[in-house]
Amino acid sequence: MRLSTINLQKRLSTHLNQLPLSLTLVAAWLAGAIFLFSLAPYGFWPLAIVSPAILYALLVTSMSGRRAFIIGEAYGMGLWCVGGFWLYTAIHDYSDTPTWLALIMIALMGLGMGLFHGLLALVFNRMVGKQPFSFAALWVLQEWLKTWLFTGFPWLFVGYAFTEEYWLSSLAPVAGVFSVSFVAILLAASLVELLLRRSSYAIVSVLLLAISTSLWLVNPQWTKPKGTPDLSVSLIQGNISQDIKWLTKYQVETLKIYAKLTRTEWGRDVVVWPESSIPMFQDEAAGFISEMIEMANATNTTWITGIPYKDKAAFNASTDKYPPFYNSVIARGVEAEGLYKKQRLVPFGEYIPFEGVLDIFPSLAGSQDIKNYSRGSDQQSPLKVRGHNIGTAICYEVAYPDTTRKNAIDTEFLLTVSNDAWFGTSAGPLQHLQMVQMRALENGRWFIRATNTGVTAIINHKGRIVKRAPQFERTVLRGEIQARVGNTPFMLMGNYPILIIITLLLLLSYFGKGLTTLRRRG
Repeated sequence: MRLSTINLQKRLSTHLNQLPLSLTLVAAWLAGAIFLFSLAPYGFWPLAIVSPAILYALLVTSMSGRRAFIIGEAYGMGLWCVGGFWLYTAIHDYSDTPTWLALIMIALMGLGMGLFHGLLALVFNRMVGKQPFSFAALWVLQEWLKTWLFTGFPWLFVGYAFTEEYWLSSLAPVAGVFSVSFVAILLAASLVELLLRRSSYAIVSVLLLAISTSLWLVNPQWTKPKGTPDLSVSLIQGNISQDIKWLTKYQVETLKIYAKLTRTEWGRDVVVWPESSIPMFQDEAAGFISEMIEMANATNTTWITGIPYKDKAAFNASTDKYPPFYNSVIARGVEAEGLYKKQRLVPFGEYIPFEGVLDIFPSLAGSQDIKNYSRGSDQQSPLKVRGHNIGTAICYEVAYPDTTRKNAIDTEFLLTVSNDAWFGTSAGPLQHLQMVQMRALENGRWFIRATNTGVTAIINHKGRIVKRAPQFERTVLRGEIQARVGNTPFMLMGNYPILIIITLLLLLSYFGKGLTTLRRRG
């Protein structure tokens, strides 16, 4: 005898609710943990469907708000404790934190970041209708919140699992990575609904997949070549170990390493050194910088480098203890000018959040006396290189879709410099590279990425890696890059279309649930 949809749902609800909460939480934690393997370097994208589908199945049945929140929190902890475990290398290996304390810190990070999924589950259970549209909308909402709430930690987005799956990521130039996440989550939840014999949601998912697949097959050129000759570039990978990078006694040796690697590259159109490859302020390295500029001018080369920049002009001795300083990139040499100051700083790495407030903790008292990097303005002019404008991102800030989008406006190609030595051989640097690929796809621009230890790469306007250097080798990556003009829809509209869509879906679901409740009472 065939079960009706209602009876099937009731049986599923009964069986799941009869499970001990401990088993349910283990299932939720494991569902979050397996998501990591959908991202680089593993790239098994089906897990980006399976992982949220399990969470949806655990939440779609009737339960208390408390139970829903705990299930969501467990999922989020699994997601972040495993997916963000690359932070352990920085905490333990380079900050001299004992193993037990580093593991506790990772667990606390997972607990804190898990709140996003805990709140998602709570709202899904109490405030909106339990169906795939509201689930997908809430998922995207919590991903978007991670790009700005408490300075943001925009990592582990579902859309990144499909960066090289162009049958779905072709939506990225239209509405950004969140649109890719939305369709993937809608598909995941719809597959669960299919098991419950409700096919209408799957129909919508298939239609959206048909649209994205059509974009892939038609291959619209949202941007076009500028029509100028391609630029020859050399990306210098110094492979300086993090534990000696900032030692005063090793500074001169670091400069020698980069100068030696660049010796054969003068004469190329553009030579790029990575983030903070000059490990001192510009005034302290003035003589060395002058030598590099002379060499660049003599060989018709543009030289771009990451460097800490001290802004003496903005220093007021009567009000300030120190001149403001920035994590920056400068362009010098032939047909080159510009200074870019990093906008998105890493909490506790480049600045201390909640200064003064932290004095209540004895071990952190006096943290306000630690000099922070300053934030660069969000209204900076692009670097100018050989008749082209370059949009720049330094390290971590390339993970912010909207920041990169704004920096890409009125540019012809994009540049990011980074130092991922902090994260050793973990998955972190490869996940970081995957984000750069998505930013290239969203903005229809070639991206060059120069790093200290890898992954140094050249990425085209479709997000494909054209060339990459091996990690943890002292080497040079040579290639050609194409200047492109025009704007993708995402560059013009940003995240507004997907945010409007999810807002409407959540409002409709909220009022729809309210009407259903009134009818039942009536």
